[in-house]
Amino acid sequence: MAEIRIENATKRFGDFVAVDKANLVIADKEFVVLLGPSGCGKTTLLRAVAGLGMADEGRITIGGRDVTYLPPRQRKIAMVFQSYAIFPHMKVRDNIAFGLKMASVDPREIDKRVKNAAGLMHIEKLLDRYPSNMSGGQRQRVAVARAIAMQSEVLLMDEPLSNLDALLRLEMRAELKQLLAGIGATTIYVTHDQIEALSMGDRIAVMKDGLIQQVDHPTKVYDLPSNLFVGSFIGNPPMNFMRGQVQQNGALKVKIGDFELEPAEQMKPLLKKYDGQQVILGIRAENMETLNHPVDDGVKVQVRVVEPLGSQNLLTVMIGEDVVKVSTHPTFNVAPNADVWLRFPADKIRWIDRESEKVLYA
Repeated sequence: MAEIRIENATKRFGDFVAVDKANLVIADKEFVVLLGPSGCGKTTLLRAVAGLGMADEGRITIGGRDVTYLPPRQRKIAMVFQSYAIFPHMKVRDNIAFGLKMASVDPREIDKRVKNAAGLMHIEKLLDRYPSNMSGGQRQRVAVARAIAMQSEVLLMDEPLSNLDALLRLEMRAELKQLLAGIGATTIYVTHDQIEALSMGDRIAVMKDGLIQQVDHPTKVYDLPSNLFVGSFIGNPPMNFMRGQVQQNGALKVKIGDFELEPAEQMKPLLKKYDGQQVILGIRAENMETLNHPVDDGVKVQVRVVEPLGSQNLLTVMIGEDVVKVSTHPTFNVAPNADVWLRFPADKIRWIDRESEKVLYA
């Protein structure tokens, strides 16, 4: 069993708090992604788990064993870095075997593990090649193979695909997901790429300013963000946000721009206390229904920009003073300056408190 528990972990650099009372439990064999913008503390937290930067406060356990102040070699982990960190003077075979030799593993076992790891990463034909004669993608495969060969129950990965080109990242992403599911290691994967996070992780922990904002399954983080930051960071394009005024003159409605929207029934009791105040409406670009003819329950908008993206057309419109992105089917033909009508499905709207920026849940 290799459950990882992070309890109130805090890491400071002088007066700067890089990680602030982080709490996270990664189940045995689970794949958890730490996601956030540059400087949010995700790599610092990973390094605390690895023992490369001890936490100033809190506790970290791996498999029930307190490792908070243990050096990396005693934590029984393997790590893959953003930079390949492979030795240029060693052949691929020796690079993969390096950690095993340092651990005094039997040579026959080393040979077996090296061949197995190389086979999993499809680099078995490169074992006698030097890193200088390989592409960046091949070098990253060597780094991953070296970690796999250690057969550690815990695998820590720090943006391992960020130095690769877009097409190779797509290929490696699928391969890594399949590989990690097969070897069954408890994995923490750090990235700033939300597509990687959504497509690979069993769960995502979104971080900002050293704080964990939300931990949940990828679909939940995407569909039900806990706050405005998570909604704005996850998704391409990010979630749309519009300012609205709650009004209760008989029926409760929210005025957005020049139209009034009736919230879902389960949300009305929560919104009632905002009568006369502003709230924020959040909705994904693909969750609005777009029509090219008038409808009574839709809002008329003028298209400012049309971006054909192959699988979709992305429209830019204005609602009140807010810029809104709308995703339509590629066969939906519309030109700039044309009028379209939008419908807002009540179950796809996320209502957000303007002061706390937290999403309201029924």
